[in-house]
Amino acid sequence: MLVLREPMRVALALITTMVSLGAIYGLLGVHFIAAFQVLIYVGAVMVFMVYVIMLLEVREAAGNQRYSRLLIPGALAFAMLVGVLGISVWHTFGASAVSTGAEGAVYGMSTFSATFLRDYWLPFELTTVLLVAAIVAALAVIKVSRKAHG
Repeated sequence: MLVLREPMRVALALITTMVSLGAIYGLLGVHFIAAFQVLIYVGAVMVFMVYVIMLLEVREAAGNQRYSRLLIPGALAFAMLVGVLGISVWHTFGASAVSTGAEGAVYGMSTFSATFLRDYWLPFELTTVLLVAAIVAALAVIKVSRKAHG
């Protein structure tokens, strides 16, 4: 995502990243959070983001470079990250991959639901309002831009 220039390609790369994160959650055994990740973030939030990008009608310039100047440092950082993750997986191959909480209990649907509704419902709803405000602001910018250009 860091090395691409066009907004739609960046959004598609972000969607791929979020689906991959959902797959990692699934491999860790927390299937409810994996489904939550894919349904909420990919299915709802990124659909809004792609919709806004399409409403803004951002066109790719003909002579524009496809990648930014951060391509080589990004590729090096990615290689280092893969190396570190490979070493850590190599050293912890026999460890359990189930996510546990602070009290040692395995997170399931009921524990996640209770924690979410008790602690995190307000930030979740505020994020929803913020996303709607961002879409309204983008539409207002488009309308002003179209009036200025005729």
